[in-house]
Amino acid sequence: MSDDRPTRRDLMKPVQLLGMAFGAAAFAGIVTLVSMGFFQQRTSEEAQAAVILALIIAGVTFITVLVVVALLLLAVDPAQVTKQVDKPVLLPDSDDDDGDDEGPDAAAGGTPKA
Repeated sequence: MSDDRPTRRDLMKPVQLLGMAFGAAAFAGIVTLVSMGFFQQRTSEEAQAAVILALIIAGVTFITVLVVVALLLLAVDPAQVTKQVDKPVLLPDSDDDDGDDEGPDAAAGGTPKA
């Protein structure tokens, strides 16, 4: 196995972002068409209304997925992506574990203090 870790740029290329957004938009459009009965015996006005609504929902889904994924990528520090984590991530950074933690969960864990 290779030790080369991919960078954030390698993980989420613009083509991949657009592909993911297009896939979500196509899924939303197809679900809209199926739920509105486009593939059943309908009049042409009902079919046209279903197609228009499906295109609107697909467009909104495409833009929403692009914006949300882009904002989530901005929240990740590039230095943290390449950094190797060798400890549990939910534990505090302090190394002294003497058990007398006075944090917000200290009262819920044992005997009440007088």
